[in-house]
Amino acid sequence: MADPAFAYVAQVPVRWSDMDAFGHINHARIVTLMEEARISWLLSAGDEYAPLIKSAMIVHVDIRYQGQLRHADSPVRIGMWIKGHRSVDFTIGYEIRGAQTGDDTKPECVASTQMAVVDIENHRLRRLTDVEKGHLKDWGRTP
Repeated sequence: MADPAFAYVAQVPVRWSDMDAFGHINHARIVTLMEEARISWLLSAGDEYAPLIKSAMIVHVDIRYQGQLRHADSPVRIGMWIKGHRSVDFTIGYEIRGAQTGDDTKPECVASTQMAVVDIENHRLRRLTDVEKGHLKDWGRTP
């Protein structure tokens, strides 16, 4: 999935332990797969993004399932982009598809994570800098 609408696309392998008794990927494991994709994306961004990346923490996760994902759908393809930002937080959007799902069909899962930026030394929220806001704008989704 090399879709220019996404800032980054990760291919994340599904482990046998990700399955539940019903044969599909367990909800908690979807969150873990999203985390692996998000970390891959943020680590690939480069040193200039480090202050933003190292200070971001999740404050909210939202997931909507539109289909089932199974072990046979490995690796899942997770397209990500920045949905928006405010003064102290930003939201990452996700579309998750199985390996065989076409890019022109609806994803099996859509999700978002709201990330707050924190002054780690003082243990409080901090404002996004203008440079960070620029990075986030660059990672927005194109129509």
